[in-house]
Amino acid sequence: MGTETGAAIAALLERHLNGEMSLDQARAALDALFTKDLYPQGRPVLAAVTGWPLTYTRSPILHNDWCAQYGINGLYLRLPLKPEDFEHGVRALQALGFAGLNVTIPHKEAAYALVDRHTHDARRAGAVNTLVFEADGSIEGGCTDGIGYLDSLREAGVTLPRRALVLGAGGAARAVCAALLDAGCRVTLANRTKARAEALSAALGGGHVIDWQDWPEHLAEAELLTNTTSLGMTGQDVFDWAGSLSKAAGSLVVSDIVYVPLETPLLAAAQARGLATVDGLGMLIHQARPGFEAWFGRRPDVLPGLRGRLIETLD
Repeated sequence: MGTETGAAIAALLERHLNGEMSLDQARAALDALFTKDLYPQGRPVLAAVTGWPLTYTRSPILHNDWCAQYGINGLYLRLPLKPEDFEHGVRALQALGFAGLNVTIPHKEAAYALVDRHTHDARRAGAVNTLVFEADGSIEGGCTDGIGYLDSLREAGVTLPRRALVLGAGGAARAVCAALLDAGCRVTLANRTKARAEALSAALGGGHVIDWQDWPEHLAEAELLTNTTSLGMTGQDVFDWAGSLSKAAGSLVVSDIVYVPLETPLLAAAQARGLATVDGLGMLIHQARPGFEAWFGRRPDVLPGLRGRLIETLD
């Protein structure tokens, strides 16, 4: 039912963006979808994830599972928006009565520029992944990636480290580094383009930058290694993780924010050395919780079965 409704809403949104349907017509068409036969509780609270494309998103599984778990009349959809349609699409969904949106690649910076207010975490990350449409017509933008990452470590039983080595200097790296620094962690940054790491360190007001080729030499003193790059993601470049980990301390915890594949080459190499690992699925789950609370009114618990259901969709 939700899949069919989502496809219908995506189609009417596209017609509106193409000038084939006015906002009033789109609103009427949207209301007509929620018949009493299909939705006996009436129109659900609506939220969605948007990006371009949305190849790997598992967010609808998370949010709709939580709605069912708590008996909430809510529906979370997958609504792709091309970059040129992003602002118009967000405004349209707000006017159509959505509670808010999750925003993913490549829209996080555009979302930051669009909103009326930023949370502290969004300002630190320089990006927005969570939009909340307020009753007064304003939009609040938050970034839950950093806190989601820290919560994923805690869930895995990892004590917050004093010294972390972070690979990458993109948007995800900024959110993760900001959260680690704000939690009192000493962060060392390495990126293939060193100037980007230096710019990130300057923007955050913290973090020691090293040359990319030197990062394996710093593993002996690190307690946590976090990969925020696309290395190891399905279809990306091959990298000699096993060789790079050869100087790691036995107590090192290795994490990768990628969750497709769930066991990345980095995590496989770390496990082969007997190191503790944390995959990217926990971050996906925990970054979703604040948005769910804002839109649907309840902070969701993470029950054991949820992770298993998500893993089944990754095969």
